[in-house]
Amino acid sequence: MFMVEEIISKLKTIISTDAKNKKVFDKDVAQSLELSQANFATMKNRGKIPYTNILNFCAKKKISINWLLFNQNPDSLIDSTDKYWIKYYPSVSVSAGGGAYESEDEFESLELPSYFVNTLGGKDNLKNIDAINVVGDSMEPTLNSDNIIFIDKTKNDISRDGIYAFTTIHGLFVKRIQKRVDGKLDIISDNKDYPLQILNKDELTILGKVVSSFGLVY
Repeated sequence: MFMVEEIISKLKTIISTDAKNKKVFDKDVAQSLELSQANFATMKNRGKIPYTNILNFCAKKKISINWLLFNQNPDSLIDSTDKYWIKYYPSVSVSAGGGAYESEDEFESLELPSYFVNTLGGKDNLKNIDAINVVGDSMEPTLNSDNIIFIDKTKNDISRDGIYAFTTIHGLFVKRIQKRVDGKLDIISDNKDYPLQILNKDELTILGKVVSSFGLVY
């Protein structure tokens, strides 16, 4: 379980070092993560971690994301992290709508530590995995806004209940899908403030099953 305060403390240490040990405040962390102070304060109060912003920060500073999130010694990961990569679409978000990412050209290579590879089906399955962002609170507490989720494009058999990324005429979404006795599909938001939807199978296109996010496996 990631602790927001611990991560913020590490970020302040990094920023302070760059600023020649000047005192660093939350506003400085927000600026470094390219977040507004209001958004940063909200995420901090709710215990949410802006993974995408932190990944970008670590990439710019050439800092190991494994050290920041998992307290792992980067030296112990040199042999493994250089080998495992998947496609990550930082400009694509699910839950809030938007276009299908399959036609998106702007993707990045997301580096994975070796211990995480098995949660995605092993190294031979990485070619089938894409990573995209979550926006909105409709799948809380299972998935939080700004989580990065991992989608296995070979797992699109919705006869097995699970969390899937899919498109409709309204855009790109991630929801829990359960097949009904009458053949239709229950589209379920884990956040009970959102109502159940019922769709016909031909009203959506399954892109793949959500098999993991940072720290969670489904």
